[in-house]
Amino acid sequence: MDLPAFFQQNPKTAIAFSGGVDSAYLLYAAKRWGKETCAYFARSAFQPEFEWEDARRLAEELEVPLRVIPLDILADEAVAANGEDRCYHCKKRIFAAIAQAAAADGYPLLLDGTNASDDEGDRPGMRALREMAVRSPLRECGITKEQVRQRSKEAGLFTWNKPAYACLATRIPTGQPITGEQLAATERAENYLFSLGFTDFRVRRLGRNAKLQFRQEQMEQVLAHREQILAALKADYDQVWLDLEARG
Repeated sequence: MDLPAFFQQNPKTAIAFSGGVDSAYLLYAAKRWGKETCAYFARSAFQPEFEWEDARRLAEELEVPLRVIPLDILADEAVAANGEDRCYHCKKRIFAAIAQAAAADGYPLLLDGTNASDDEGDRPGMRALREMAVRSPLRECGITKEQVRQRSKEAGLFTWNKPAYACLATRIPTGQPITGEQLAATERAENYLFSLGFTDFRVRRLGRNAKLQFRQEQMEQVLAHREQILAALKADYDQVWLDLEARG
């Protein structure tokens, strides 16, 4: 099956929309080949502001209605505890909220942007998708991440070369309870590094310290901005460390 055939069979769909590369292309496909679609953005402390801005921009450009679902994700004790199954519990909470809103709006089928390159063994949230009957057309049609980017470029979507971005909760080590302030500090730190021109990096939290992970080609630039980075990040962290094992 290909995407046009999928949306011919399922012409009315709700899209769990994060503003990332995959869900952006899925939304484009639903708009192009389906008959009616609506995007649903679950807004919580786990999503940085720029993801919301990207989601809003793309929905406007595609002229697709966008509904925002406010979610106090840390109210779920299983999520805030940050155990090995945090992603599963988080996905369950998010998709339950979106599914409820979509059903109330008259959308019978909820879709997400999981693609054929995603390894189920590394994504405990996929179990939640199966349990809630959320379908993943990109994965079902065998479309890989590379193909999503290429097709997004051909479609003129500004998200086509957007770096992969996992939610802010992934910066907190498993087993360390997550607080709103930790997430806010992570977002402030990463926003500052974005403002210096860095891309595809992470600010990991280790206790009260920050571990910065950059790609190899950015290391020289990091050292050139060492003093500015320290001054900015030490407002939220006791120490700032540079991981010499560069991101792949």
